[in-house]
Amino acid sequence: MFVLNKQFISTQLLFKLHKTYIKATRIFLPMSGGRGLKKEIGLKSLIIIGISSAVATAIFFSPLEMSAVAGPGSMFSWLLGIFFYIMISITYIELSQNYPEAGGPSRFSIYSHGAVTNLINAMADLVWYIFIPPIEAFATIEGLSFIFPSLLFNGVPTIEGAIVGVLLMLGYIPFNYYGVKTFAKVTSAFGIIKYIIYILPAFLLLFVYYNPANLTAYHGILPFGVSGVFAAMPYAMFAFGGARVIPDLAEEVKNKAYLIYALIITVVTEGIIYLFFNFVFLTNLDWSKIGVTAGNWGGLSHVQGNPFIDLAYDHDAQIALILLLIGGIIGPFLTGYVYMGTGSRVLFASARSGFVGNKMLELHEKYAIPYWALIVFAVVGSAIAFLFAPVPSIYGLISDATVAGYIGFATNPVALLVLRKQGATNYKVTGGSIIAPIAFMASGLIVFWSGWPAVPYSVVILAAVSGVLGVIGKVKEGLAESLWYMGYIAFLTFMTYIGSDGALNLINYDMSTIIVALVSLLVFYPLGIVQGLRQRNFEVHKEATSNQESEEEQK
Repeated sequence: MFVLNKQFISTQLLFKLHKTYIKATRIFLPMSGGRGLKKEIGLKSLIIIGISSAVATAIFFSPLEMSAVAGPGSMFSWLLGIFFYIMISITYIELSQNYPEAGGPSRFSIYSHGAVTNLINAMADLVWYIFIPPIEAFATIEGLSFIFPSLLFNGVPTIEGAIVGVLLMLGYIPFNYYGVKTFAKVTSAFGIIKYIIYILPAFLLLFVYYNPANLTAYHGILPFGVSGVFAAMPYAMFAFGGARVIPDLAEEVKNKAYLIYALIITVVTEGIIYLFFNFVFLTNLDWSKIGVTAGNWGGLSHVQGNPFIDLAYDHDAQIALILLLIGGIIGPFLTGYVYMGTGSRVLFASARSGFVGNKMLELHEKYAIPYWALIVFAVVGSAIAFLFAPVPSIYGLISDATVAGYIGFATNPVALLVLRKQGATNYKVTGGSIIAPIAFMASGLIVFWSGWPAVPYSVVILAAVSGVLGVIGKVKEGLAESLWYMGYIAFLTFMTYIGSDGALNLINYDMSTIIVALVSLLVFYPLGIVQGLRQRNFEVHKEATSNQESEEEQK
């Protein structure tokens, strides 16, 4: 009995000391009128925000590029993408229920593996986020170029187009500046209109021209085999990645249970919409009008501009054309400003972890948004929009963003199991121990399938940013626990180098895919779990929990 009482007293003492430590450090936390980020996003708004983020640029551009490498097999790529991202979303669900933080997916690994792993993870996420608004701006320019041809030359923005891109980036700021409540209301209203403008013209195109023979007449439904289905996957997974904004807003949601419903509904809904649009593209394709020989699927990669706008114009579908022009301009704009807002939360999360300046933690006195993080994010994004405009096509930026995004995601399934081992998990999803390795394998495959040179290009950017910030911030905590992650990134880069679409072409595509899948599951996934921290990292956890504890104490 004495032993039990002693243990009880020790536990209570530790708990009180921890609470005292939290209160003592609360003075250093960002506050807005004595409070933190405001919980003002409801379920309906969260779902619309999620779908609005996911259904944008990719709905117009992914079907064309996916058909160029997979033909009608691109339909299977979307189906596989739905399965993969549901697995990914379930890991987000468990982690965000236990750690409902702003930019949460960029923080989970600091609890499971320490600062070094989290630095690489967070910077990969930032590369993903910082590339998306310029991509959406370029997509808007693609739509505007139908009216103002001088914005593009040979499919890439001119100096004039680049300037318009910068103006669009700056135009995203007001939609995020006036608080998350205003952000949610505006996005909900525009999001509903956006869905109508997107889906209605797709149906109209089917009424104007419908050629189901395209699905089977030219080398069958799998003209490039299963390899083509895999090669098309990165463009599908770029599209599904939009659901990531939901857990990034976790700290501003009225009820964290909303994250569960919003994630699943968003992934399933966007999957259905993307499947439909891909079907419309394939069956609405008139080869003679786009200047490509019938059945030459690979020739589609040379088609420039927004393919759905071109289809409507070629078929003289005036109503569909008008709606698609509106959608092609407004739709990406909405997604761009949503990503800028949630990207600023990732920057905010990185400041919580100590990787960027404390200025990024400051909240607006009235609107309770991380306004310095928003401004910095907008400035850097504008620079990318201007400097990168003449260099890659929109598809190049999509590939680079996809690689960075899924390198960043790879830590989360591993973190899920490590945190369970630590006993730091209150909410557990059923089958999580099976779902997590599938999600981890999926992230590695998406990176590998993105191919050469997208993988090394993104890895070099990631290494440079992480290295500079790591040296400046003297980040070294958890170095030993990060070796599996750095090794995994190196392994994926090496496989793209020697694979069939890499520089050496030593191993065929299917065999390379099998190797990546097996090594991911049998080597790096268990290694990541073994190298996880033995105890939860309270020292860095205090900043994310103290605002919530403060609110609970005031109630």
